[in-house]
Amino acid sequence: MGQFTHPDGTLPTILTVPGLGGSGPSHWQTLWEKARPDTHRVELGLWDAPHRNAWVTQIDQAVRQAQAPVIFAAHSLGCLAVAWWAEMSPQPYGWPVAGALLVAPADADRADCAAELKGFAPTPRKALPFPSILVASSDDPWIDLGRARSMASFWGSHFVDAGAQGHLNAASGIGWWEEGRALLDRVIAASGDRSGHALAPSEARSILAINATDAAQEHYLHK
Repeated sequence: MGQFTHPDGTLPTILTVPGLGGSGPSHWQTLWEKARPDTHRVELGLWDAPHRNAWVTQIDQAVRQAQAPVIFAAHSLGCLAVAWWAEMSPQPYGWPVAGALLVAPADADRADCAAELKGFAPTPRKALPFPSILVASSDDPWIDLGRARSMASFWGSHFVDAGAQGHLNAASGIGWWEEGRALLDRVIAASGDRSGHALAPSEARSILAINATDAAQEHYLHK
């Protein structure tokens, strides 16, 4: 397995942020946590009855306790929790959170969303203060592809269409999810220069746009 290596040669702290119900033993987040000593779960608590402010508080504590730079690897409702953390805990661009991989965000704004998601609406619309990639599936029951594209647009995230892979979780049969790990490496590449300084937003977006597109073509379009 390759290293999630920051451009300055250090290993960033990878914080996984699961969604509703947490992530089970076969979920890619859990597999990443078990395989890598620098990857840790944010224990949000209230997994089946999430509370927005409580989750944001847990994320904030995890970021404060981690060794910077921090990279989020969030899934489903965890993506909205990350967006709310950025809304409620502003930081300078790229520090201490240096980037995020946002996977299959849940849509808390649609009329038929699960009751447990409603407390996370309305979805924050501010640009995130770090480079990010948002990955979505064309047949995800929790969000439609157009809505996922819109989220990526107002968060300033580079968008990757993963094709028809459900909710990009254990039920999707993606296992360790090598494609996701490749995309996470792209986020890390955009998170800073070799002197450890955060890149300007425009420069980070340029790196994501080139590299994430390459990763998508390699792993999704040419299967």
